[in-house]
Amino acid sequence: MTWTDQCWIPSVDDVTATIERGAATASVTPPRKAPTRKKPGGFLGSSNGKKAVMAVTGAVMVLFLLGHMLGNLKIFFGRESFNDYAHALRTLLEPLVPYRTLLTLVEIALVASVGLHMWAAISLSRRAGKARPVKYVAKKSQAGGYTTHIMRWGGVTIVLFVIWHLLDLTFGVVNPKGFDAAPADRMIAGFEVSRWWVTLIYVVAVVMVGLHLRHGLWSAFQTLGWAGHGRYRLLRASAALVSAVLVIGFLAPPLAITFGVVK
Repeated sequence: MTWTDQCWIPSVDDVTATIERGAATASVTPPRKAPTRKKPGGFLGSSNGKKAVMAVTGAVMVLFLLGHMLGNLKIFFGRESFNDYAHALRTLLEPLVPYRTLLTLVEIALVASVGLHMWAAISLSRRAGKARPVKYVAKKSQAGGYTTHIMRWGGVTIVLFVIWHLLDLTFGVVNPKGFDAAPADRMIAGFEVSRWWVTLIYVVAVVMVGLHLRHGLWSAFQTLGWAGHGRYRLLRASAALVSAVLVIGFLAPPLAITFGVVK
């Protein structure tokens, strides 16, 4: 410090020491934590929730496909056996419930499952696109691109085929025999050799269902946490086996009709 005419003038060192003491003793206000925002929609609004919806609705559709496939195979036991099966679907639980009640409930559950499955798939696809707005510079692997195309376009193909299938064999709108014919007659007329193109469409659609199902089952196993290291090969083989059984089971009746094995 220095004195000038009895006045004290602090030196630079004194000022620096004072600032340092103040900085050392000053209270420090902790930074405020940013408020955590809850994701809208709760569990169903999250990616895991949507994957769970896909897994559950996929399981519902697989069970329906297995039952439908077994019913279709009744055609190999004769027209009467197939007609009895179709009639039984409409009269289940009679007279406790009115005609076709249980079948209608199953159809409603199936439509709801398909709608929820598509909603979850589209939501996940959009969320992935927003999370990665810039496309990768490196090309995706052929396996990844193949799977993406199968799941995306396979789903569209399946929906279009289901619409045609209902118009043909359920409502008889595009079937040669019409709605008033017996179920077995509609089925045989729908795949007769002159309508080979219908059989071809059916084959393509069913194969797409099988490919879609194989990947869907494997994804469901992963979502549910079942695909551990020790069960990896077993579950992949199970997904492929279930898909193959369904494809063969669904293709057997129309091919047998087209080639004259079933008349």
